[in-house]
Amino acid sequence: MAGTLTPEQTPRRLCELSADARAAVLLDAAGAPAGFHGVTNSRSGDLAQLARTIFDAVDRARVPGGPPEQVEIQIDGGTVYGSRTPRWMLAVVARRAALSSLMLMDLRAVLGELEGGAPIRRSTPAAAADVRAEATEEAAARESPVPELGVE
Repeated sequence: MAGTLTPEQTPRRLCELSADARAAVLLDAAGAPAGFHGVTNSRSGDLAQLARTIFDAVDRARVPGGPPEQVEIQIDGGTVYGSRTPRWMLAVVARRAALSSLMLMDLRAVLGELEGGAPIRRSTPAAAADVRAEATEEAAARESPVPELGVE
């Protein structure tokens, strides 16, 4: 199916969505790397091991309510975010100034797209917009990457 996100493309897709993302890795449910972006082949194993270690540590913590689906870890010079589904684990190294809520939303959105959800919509750049079009709330809602926020 055209436009379907593959495991190999997923880390790149995440880094394209966020200017704060520096490197990303996708692991399958068994912890095997399925794709990476932002690191060399020789360092991709290190990033995959980091992601496995993070989720293993979270699982051992025995958090009430079960293992968390998302993690955020502050490190010198950056932040590591992770999100998982029953089939995939996606981790990203981001700039320290990255907004947690946006990074975690991007992680969930990309995982959703990987699992067959709707592709993430991008807004039309102002330069590409039809300047003759009337500016209305309805038009703005159609351009929103989360259109349901513009609908009452």
